Amino acid sequence: MYNNWLARMKSGYMNLFYGLSFKQRIRISFIILITLAISAAGTTSYLIATKEIQNNAFASSQETVNKTAQIMDDRLRNVEASIRSLMLSDAYKEMSLDVQRNDITNYYQNLTALQPAFSQVQSYDPLIHSILIVTPIGEFYPTTENRIQEFSFYETELFDRMKDSNNGFWIRGHTDQFFSGTQRVLSFVVHGVRGGGGDYTIGPTNIYVVVNIKERELVRLINQNSPKKDRNYFFINSLGEEVIQTAWSIENNLHEDPQFLSKLTEEIQGDFFHPFHNDNYLVNYSRLDTEDDWLLIGTLSKDQLLQQVNGIQRTTLYIIIGFVLTSWLISNRLTAVLLRPLFKLRGLMRKVEDNQLSVRYESKYQDEVAHVGFQFNRMLDEINRLIEDVRYNEQGKREAEMKALTSQMEPHFLYNTLNTIYCKSVLGENDDVNEMILALSQMFQLGLSGGRDMISLEDELSHVKQYCAIQQKCYEDLFEYHINVEAKHLLACYVPKIIIQPLVENSILHGFKDRTSIGEIWIRVEEANHKLHLIIEDNGSGMDIDQVRLGMRHVGDSNKGYALRNIMNRLQLFYRDEATMELFNNDTMGSRIEIWIPMN
Repeated sequence: MYNNWLARMKSGYMNLFYGLSFKQRIRISFIILITLAISAAGTTSYLIATKEIQNNAFASSQETVNKTAQIMDDRLRNVEASIRSLMLSDAYKEMSLDVQRNDITNYYQNLTALQPAFSQVQSYDPLIHSILIVTPIGEFYPTTENRIQEFSFYETELFDRMKDSNNGFWIRGHTDQFFSGTQRVLSFVVHGVRGGGGDYTIGPTNIYVVVNIKERELVRLINQNSPKKDRNYFFINSLGEEVIQTAWSIENNLHEDPQFLSKLTEEIQGDFFHPFHNDNYLVNYSRLDTEDDWLLIGTLSKDQLLQQVNGIQRTTLYIIIGFVLTSWLISNRLTAVLLRPLFKLRGLMRKVEDNQLSVRYESKYQDEVAHVGFQFNRMLDEINRLIEDVRYNEQGKREAEMKALTSQMEPHFLYNTLNTIYCKSVLGENDDVNEMILALSQMFQLGLSGGRDMISLEDELSHVKQYCAIQQKCYEDLFEYHINVEAKHLLACYVPKIIIQPLVENSILHGFKDRTSIGEIWIRVEEANHKLHLIIEDNGSGMDIDQVRLGMRHVGDSNKGYALRNIMNRLQLFYRDEATMELFNNDTMGSRIEIWIPMN
């Protein structure tokens, strides 16, 4: 029955999949692949980063505990060194000699003499709370402390341990038994030195020195070494007994947790994870050199330790979710791009159905769709060959029309120029005539241009300059012209020859025909939207734009719009719809003609 249910489910999913369009199937496949790829890459990166960061965090945590243990060692050694310096003082020397002689007569003098030494030691090391020197002739201690007389050193476990010890030892935290105040202290107990005349002997003696240090100062010393105050410390010995009490140890009673104590090894240092309060903690421990039975233990929440790792985890998850959502949003666009060649081929086939036999499939790819498209092209080769023949014939016709239109312009401006020279000749201005004939010769050289229909913009502007020079001789003080080219590289662009001069001629003959003062002609060349932008502007009488446009569209006896119509036709033959020409009247006076042609 279970197998039948699986078979029905599979059949249902397959029918749903087959019912999807090709575009939808690609889209779903794309999303699945992107999701798997991003998830795999993100998970791999996360695992690599977390492993490295975790190792660094563990090493850093152990280093912090080791440094704290080292600080503790240094402070405890300082206490031991302070007591030994006390034993080298003259006051202690006199007291030890009296002890050897069992002379109690100088007890109070020795007690008074030792007070400066006690003060010096306590000032040197603020950890020291109190000092007690026990001898057969009496006890010596700072008189500022209140000695509890009912507790004798010889009746405590300290004395019992000292009988079997040749060296000093430390006692874990306890309430001070010898001085009032009930303050918790750690005690260092050591045999006092003995001897005289500079000959001191260290070893078992009947002099005992007890130094009590402040437990709360040790707790403060431990906690201040934690960089972010985020680490919890406690001190225990090999039996699991607390050496000092901290807030963390009091709260958690870890010294009474057998599972926790079993993880501590005999190694100098180590680490392990242990659960506290439903949270996992990294535990680092380090043994002290001064008392190798003591372990300094630091605990740090695993979540806090790996906070950076958790941040990477969240960031990785957000990135994966973001990319999946992005892939879902853009998958429709991407599938459309992937299927565009197929849709393009389908559109071409529909055009063929409408008898548009000139279409061809073009593709940079060599995939299956491209091969089908190339087969489609070969199917239309015979028909397209006829179309190419027709296009070739049309091209010849277009070139003939261009030459015919150009030849129409050349007699036109030549006729006007010869009229101007004739006028000068009649007036007897032979110098001007000579200059005009020379300018006309140069114009012919530029205009003929070796039979070429296209010349550089620089030659075209030179042609205009020669023409304006001739016209200024004929119409003195009638006009001035200005040519401004936006960039030098535009002068190398090719344009149809004799395309600007007729427009300048219109400004002179039509725009300034009723002027008595100097007219202005501006010729500007710019680059706009990757096209060559020609602007010919004057401050003449303007034009009837509607009438001129009508003359440009209809060929008749009227000369209105003849030059503009000729230029427009040549632009169409050269550039098709890529070239445009616009006519404007300025707001104040004059007209402006703008031409846009492709840069070549």
